[in-house]
Amino acid sequence: MTSATSPAVPAPPTANSALLPSVPLLALDRQYAVLRDEIRVAIERVCDSGRFVLGPDVSELERELAAALDVPHAISCASGSDALLLALMALGVGSGDEVVLPSYTFFATASAVTRLGAVPIFADIDPTTYLIDPADVRRKVSRRCKAIVPVHLFGRTADMDALLPIAEAAGVPIVEDAAQSILSTWHGRCSGRLGDIGCFSFYPTKNLGGAGDGGFLTTTRDDLAATLRLLRVHGMEPRYYHDLVGINSRLDSIQAAVLRVKLPHLDRWTTERQENAARYAALFASYDLAEHITVPTDETRGRHVWNQYVIRVADGQRDALRKHLASCNVGTEIYYPVPLHLQKCFTNLGWSQGDLPATERAAEETLALPIFPELTEAEQRTVVGRIAEFFSATTKPPKAAATALPALAAPHFLRRMVGRADEVRS
Repeated sequence: MTSATSPAVPAPPTANSALLPSVPLLALDRQYAVLRDEIRVAIERVCDSGRFVLGPDVSELERELAAALDVPHAISCASGSDALLLALMALGVGSGDEVVLPSYTFFATASAVTRLGAVPIFADIDPTTYLIDPADVRRKVSRRCKAIVPVHLFGRTADMDALLPIAEAAGVPIVEDAAQSILSTWHGRCSGRLGDIGCFSFYPTKNLGGAGDGGFLTTTRDDLAATLRLLRVHGMEPRYYHDLVGINSRLDSIQAAVLRVKLPHLDRWTTERQENAARYAALFASYDLAEHITVPTDETRGRHVWNQYVIRVADGQRDALRKHLASCNVGTEIYYPVPLHLQKCFTNLGWSQGDLPATERAAEETLALPIFPELTEAEQRTVVGRIAEFFSATTKPPKAAATALPALAAPHFLRRMVGRADEVRS
């Protein structure tokens, strides 16, 4: 889809509305069922070629990703975690340096810093978006700061309007942790081309997920692209000659082949996620749940790609609600139950409970609901219906219920057509 759309308004729920016996948090099998034949052909092509590491499918995938994100360089690697590590290595982050990043994120964002002997400096988040708070970033940047790592969490781009001037004033680069945000945009520009380096993950649960681990990096800088390509292969160029000490972080050709089958569908899948998010908003609005549940907002300055749909549950009821949903076979997840600054492995850094109040509150109150593209309206109605059941919430009168779903932000479109894997010659 290449224009703004609004999904059909769900019919108002009634007391007799049938709820389904189960709703999965993820259903990767539904996506695979549609693409099974293409994926198997692509895998067989790699097996027949015998080129399993950094083969033709890898270079073609990198070219196609660069076109999709409108960025000069896309460099694949073995995982999203390695992407973060490689980015910091390329920027010269080392022992004693400081890197400012959110505590409300997956562990890899901080582990990449500590593996290089640097110190993670945790910043608090905005309580509405759950994204890193630029005001706290400004407070946390010191003369020892070597990089700022905003996380485009749950598919929403961090406030780059505020973060870029902070980085420029401090003279430090920005590394975008875009693991959850492929095709998200900020004022029309894709995540991954807003800072110095973008880091993405191909983990199977991501919006563009492979059949195992994988990742890639993006940059607009030729010098960083060259360094990243060296670092992912032990700093080796030509073979057995090493100017840098790198790591072994190469994307397997089979993973690249699978991802090339999926990439042409990504824009449509993303729009379907947007439609599901808008439908959730309408369904929640049709119940008297406002005092119990806070639903996530969309992003007016760019495209929110909804890797996760995270609600906030009031009055300490999050865990009880999750237990109720589990008893009804409705899948949920908590991202993230323990903030990084309170993790046992970072005790030596001296952080304490109360240091990052917005982060700590989010860890106690947030709950992720199913949002995958193939999710049906009946499944969404069941999810919201089970939540209303837990709170004994009644439906609003028809006049008070939502009458229209919000129009979606005009979706990003692939600037150059990306062919199916079996249409591109290797």
